[in-house]
Amino acid sequence: MKMQRWVAVAAAICATAVAGAAEKTVIDVGERPESITRGWNGDYFLTVMGGEGNGDAVVKRLRNGRLETFAKGMDEPKGIAFVGGFLVASDLKRMWKIDEKGLATVLVEEKDFPHPVLFLNDVAASPDGKSVFVTDMGAKDLMFGPDGTMWPVDSEGAKKLRSPGYVYRVTLDGKVSVVVEPTPVMPCPNGVGASGDAGLLIAEFFHGRILELRRNSLRTLTDGLRGADGIERAKDGSIYVSSWTQGKVWKLDADGKNPKVILEGLQSAADFFLDEAGRRLLGPDMKAGTLTFLPLE
Repeated sequence: MKMQRWVAVAAAICATAVAGAAEKTVIDVGERPESITRGWNGDYFLTVMGGEGNGDAVVKRLRNGRLETFAKGMDEPKGIAFVGGFLVASDLKRMWKIDEKGLATVLVEEKDFPHPVLFLNDVAASPDGKSVFVTDMGAKDLMFGPDGTMWPVDSEGAKKLRSPGYVYRVTLDGKVSVVVEPTPVMPCPNGVGASGDAGLLIAEFFHGRILELRRNSLRTLTDGLRGADGIERAKDGSIYVSSWTQGKVWKLDADGKNPKVILEGLQSAADFFLDEAGRRLLGPDMKAGTLTFLPLE
């Protein structure tokens, strides 16, 4: 079975290596995959959460067509980024720093943050090469009604949503600072990504707002992409956004307008990786336990 899985991974990588040469390819990667990035030697690294916060979560590596466990001992690693020669992953109320040999050490924990930590989520490398951005999603459970679905935006439940969502910067030596304070336009920040050398993109989950921070000013680019999860800006300025609740990935114009669905039908589209060099998008589906390779136009 293990050899068959390696062959499947290798075939998927090869099939999508040439732009436009194949349709999307889907492979099994384990229970509850969440986020993916590229690290050493161009290999991909994927957080796989496993069970519910019981220490069985791992980071897996895609190398030479093989899927293998790279780092262990985490509870529920969410976002992951590669910066300064290390992988950095969030894990509920702490963050891990992982070296090239797969040794994971705690980078920061709740006591190191200036405010109580509720739910650390997406992680993105900072352009400075020495730190990452990470979102604290805040009181995420307040977004959902008794039936487990999100409150309609015009409902009484939505009006009561008061969530202390933050965006932090965490350096590789463990210093934490606030980048974005709680604000009504950003009750539940999820995705985060650099926007050029001086800007920051934020995907707000509940309303589906795409926000941009530039020169200490936060503005809304678009609204209504509910369940917004992963977010990345391409070199040409276009913005890619996934929706965890809708199972979709959109491509937006540089100003955040004209969203176009480029991937749909997933059970839960999590934090993807935009591989511009390989002209493909790699998207974990948390509920399905799969990774989709989507060739880009």
